[in-house]
Amino acid sequence: MASRNLNMRDPVMYRILHAEHHRTGNKWCIYPMYDFAHGQSDSIEQVTHSICTLEFEDHRPLYNWFIEQLGIFPSQQIEFDRLNLTYTLLSKRKLLQLVRDGHVRGWDDPRMPTLSGIRRRGYTPEAIRNFCSAIGVSKTNGITELAMLEHFVREDLNKRAQRAMAVLRPLRVVVDNYPDGQTEELEAVNNPEDPSAGTRKVPFSRVLYIEQDDFREDPPKQFFRLSPGREVRLRGGYFIKCADVVKDEKTGEVVEIRATYDPETRSGNAPDGRKVKATIHWVSADHAVNAEVRLYETLFTKEDPNDVPEGQEFTANLNPNSLEVVTDAKLEPSLASAKAGERYQFERLGYFCVDPDSKPGALVFNRTVALKDTWGKIEKRDKGKVGA
Repeated sequence: MASRNLNMRDPVMYRILHAEHHRTGNKWCIYPMYDFAHGQSDSIEQVTHSICTLEFEDHRPLYNWFIEQLGIFPSQQIEFDRLNLTYTLLSKRKLLQLVRDGHVRGWDDPRMPTLSGIRRRGYTPEAIRNFCSAIGVSKTNGITELAMLEHFVREDLNKRAQRAMAVLRPLRVVVDNYPDGQTEELEAVNNPEDPSAGTRKVPFSRVLYIEQDDFREDPPKQFFRLSPGREVRLRGGYFIKCADVVKDEKTGEVVEIRATYDPETRSGNAPDGRKVKATIHWVSADHAVNAEVRLYETLFTKEDPNDVPEGQEFTANLNPNSLEVVTDAKLEPSLASAKAGERYQFERLGYFCVDPDSKPGALVFNRTVALKDTWGKIEKRDKGKVGA
C-alpha cells in the first residue's frame, strides 16, 4: 500500500461474477483481471516481448511482479505510442457504437478503420506496411495525418492497378461528323508504370459520354476543358471541338453536346502542329457498362473526432457526406468481367475497388482514394474568396 504506483496498491487479481457468459454460460464465475492474467498469458505462449501502448507503462511493475512471484517464463513488456489518425477513431468501444447505432453498414464498412473495412475499400497490405514502416514507433503520443496513409495507398496502387476509363456523372456528346453506326478500336495502355501489363482495346463511336465537370458553357479563367468553340483531346483518341449544346427546355441545363472531331489526330497530335490544353476521359455510349459507384469521404468532419462541446458525444462530428452513391456511372466494356476485390485506376478520377456486393450485370465499385485535382482546388479556393 506504500507504493508510489497506484497499480501496486493491493491489486485485485480476479473477480467473481455470477452472470451468463456468452460462451461458457454459467459454468464459470471466476474472471482474472487483466493485470493478473497478462503476464501469465504471455509466459504460457512463450512471448519474449509483449508490445503495449503507453497507457500500460504504469502497469509494467505489476506485470513484472506477478511473473517474479509465480516464477514463470519472464516475458518483457515494452510500451510505445498508440497509432492515431486524423479524422479517424480507433477505439473499439466507439466503433462498436457506430455499428450498433447504424451509422455505418457493419464492421467491414469501407469507412471503418478495421482491417476488413480498409480491405473492402481497396487498401493493399503493402501500402499499410509501407505506411507503418515510414511512421515508425515512438514513446510520445501523437497523431498522424490521414493524408500520409493515403499517400502510400496511391503510391502502391499506381504501380499495380490497371487503368480504365469511367464516367461517373455522364454528359452525352454526339460527334456529328463521325460516321453513324461505325465503331473503331483504340489501343490503351493498361499501366504506364508496368510495361508488362500490356494494352487493351477501347471502342470509339459517334456517341460518347464525358464527365459533366469537364464541360463549362461559360468557362472561367484557368478552365481548359471542353467549352463552346474550344478543342480538347479525348484520352487515347481524337481531338474534338464543341460546336453546339442542347439544353433541357424546363431547367435550362446542358444535356447534350454537339461536337466535331479531327480524323487526323487519332492517338496523337494534329499534323498542322496546333495544340490543345486539356485531355479528358470518355466512354463510348454504345458499349458502356452501367455500374454503381460509392464515393467515400472521411467519417468525421473534424481532425479530432473527440473534439465536441461539453455534453455532446463524438457522433456529433459524424460527416453526413461520408458516402455518396452514384447509381448511373458508365464504364468502358473491359470492366464488365471485373471480380470482387480487383483494383483499378479510373483515369483522372482515382483508385477504385470492386465491392463484394457486385453481381453479374450489376457492378459496384468503392472509391479507395481520389487523385489530386488541380482544377478542383482552384475552383474551391475561388468560391471561398467569393464567400469571404
